[in-house]
Amino acid sequence: MTSTNSFAQQAPPVCPRHPDTVAYVRCQRCDRPTCPTCQVPSSVGVHCVDCARRSQAGRRQARTLLGGNMVSGALVTKILLGLCVVVYALQVLAPGLATQSLDFRLGFLPVLAAHEPWRFLTTAFLHANYMHLGFNMWALWVLGGTLEPVLGRWRFASVYLLSALGGSTAIYWLSWPGTESWITLTVGASGAVFGLFSAMFIVQRRFGRDTSGIVALVAINAVVSFLGANISWQGHLGGLLVGGIVSAIYAWAPRGRRKAVGIAGTSAVVVALVALNILRAFLA
Repeated sequence: MTSTNSFAQQAPPVCPRHPDTVAYVRCQRCDRPTCPTCQVPSSVGVHCVDCARRSQAGRRQARTLLGGNMVSGALVTKILLGLCVVVYALQVLAPGLATQSLDFRLGFLPVLAAHEPWRFLTTAFLHANYMHLGFNMWALWVLGGTLEPVLGRWRFASVYLLSALGGSTAIYWLSWPGTESWITLTVGASGAVFGLFSAMFIVQRRFGRDTSGIVALVAINAVVSFLGANISWQGHLGGLLVGGIVSAIYAWAPRGRRKAVGIAGTSAVVVALVALNILRAFLA
């Protein structure tokens, strides 16, 4: 009788995070009471929110075959595509924005490159017409949907942006004061897209897959670049070379050191491109 009264007088268990809430369910890990607000269902019962967070923090994020963080979908691809579409809409709907068109404010002009260095990258978000935009965005969608899940988001973004920078750098170096090319405006994401072509080739080679399709596609576009009117073959060439270099760093980095090699390699490419452009500005 005495033990029964003691049990009846015992205080009910309460949640440590919410002392005013009675909780009869216990965490499968720490055995502490956990209220409905703090309960996290799992495959082996209910965990408290603290144990669930510790478990999540200790779990390593899944990696792709090339060492990038495993991602679902192509978020960076969609963001880049959306930015290009929005900027083109502004080009069409508000051509007199701030008294000057976006093309001449953000497009790449070798004569202005040293004084307005943002043009090296902003030009990749501008397009001359809807066909120019459509081809580049189609290529970005197809290539990005394949490459981004393999490389990971930040590596894919690095390949794209550095390829765009490489394209502008090639235009800068292959132009000279006093010539028409020095004052010719260039716009478009083609340099970045050619960098993705190069990355696709590298990735397919890395996994031992057939590369004849991507080689043929690059060859066709190269011919069009050289023979077509108002097409910057210099930008395409620069994007192709830089995209190949950056993606090769990611693809053949030694296992266990992929993150460190990727960061070091990306940093080295950035420094090299910036140095090349500074040197070109002094030589102009």
